[in-house]
Amino acid sequence: MTALGAAGLPGEAAAVPVAPAPTHAPAHAHHGAQPAASTGDEPFQFLTAPEVAFIEAALEVLIPADELGPGAREAGVANFIDRQLAGAFGTQARGYRQGPWAEGTPEQGFQSVLTPQQIYRVAIADINRHCRAQYGSTFDELNPLQRQEVLTHLEAGSIALETVPVPLFFGLLWTNTQEGFFADPMYGGNRDKAGWALVGFPGVAAVYIEEIGKHNVPYRVEPVSIGDIQRGQARIDAHGHPVHTRIKLGS
Repeated sequence: MTALGAAGLPGEAAAVPVAPAPTHAPAHAHHGAQPAASTGDEPFQFLTAPEVAFIEAALEVLIPADELGPGAREAGVANFIDRQLAGAFGTQARGYRQGPWAEGTPEQGFQSVLTPQQIYRVAIADINRHCRAQYGSTFDELNPLQRQEVLTHLEAGSIALETVPVPLFFGLLWTNTQEGFFADPMYGGNRDKAGWALVGFPGVAAVYIEEIGKHNVPYRVEPVSIGDIQRGQARIDAHGHPVHTRIKLGS
């Protein structure tokens, strides 16, 4: 399984400021747009149908499904991103929002006058306009090679968007994609623990005293999520730690 982009990009991109800019979303930010209907187990809370179509098409390129397992789309990462945008992260509810909007450094974190909600909304609209002009279709309607081409240009910053700097949006999308693929499934992504299974992550920490002396022995277990414990679907010991079930090598 491969992923598009360099792992170091998001941290740098997230610090790119947008200034000057209005303190509210741009006029074409689609205020009042209705969230998309559910494409999985839960309805979308913030993203509209065209935005979901864009994100799911992008996920198929960023972390595609292959012989190793499901990709980001199948793992429900669009639902994870939607949940984050619908909550405090999406509105920067816990962030300082009064300016001044001077250029920051990567160490200073998120610096944009726009919230993540606004960045996603206006950037997706801008990219779809670019795709219509370049290819005659929106991003989700392009063939796989064209989608790859567009995302490669976005990562390189060689496509100019009308409203937000390209590195800001692509860095946010790539970071959120990775978070959604590997976060605990309780947050909406990593469906069926696909991301954890891919890298062999056991999930919630257990007691490993009996494993300390087993050098060079793979620790392969069925991953346990927070939700598994909350729903009583995982065995736990007297202290509340999960009791991991071993996966036989070769299975």
